[in-house]
Amino acid sequence: MSNIPFQAINWDKIVRTEHKGETGTAYWQTIQLGGLRIRKVIYSDGYLADHWCHKGHIVHCLEGNFISEMENGEQTNLSKGMTYTVSDDLSSHRSIATNGVELLIIDGDFLK
Repeated sequence: MSNIPFQAINWDKIVRTEHKGETGTAYWQTIQLGGLRIRKVIYSDGYLADHWCHKGHIVHCLEGNFISEMENGEQTNLSKGMTYTVSDDLSSHRSIATNGVELLIIDGDFLK
């Protein structure tokens, strides 16, 4: 990973993109810094991811609560102030947000 100089991120100025789930919608605001990706993500009410993800993440819940579901059926409930971490290819997981949620998600080459 390359050196990253100090910078403040004003999320109000970051373009929001829309990503449809199996149900509901995810809205991403993304910063890409070399092999590091930082996203502020909002899942709408009734969101269910449309795929099982194998990528590693650091996921911090900013507002609301959601479920991280593993492909084996195990579920972990996360609420405001909680964080989960996982490296690439160590789980198949997806997010479920009944009442919507706001997350900060960090991923990149360092999780391989």
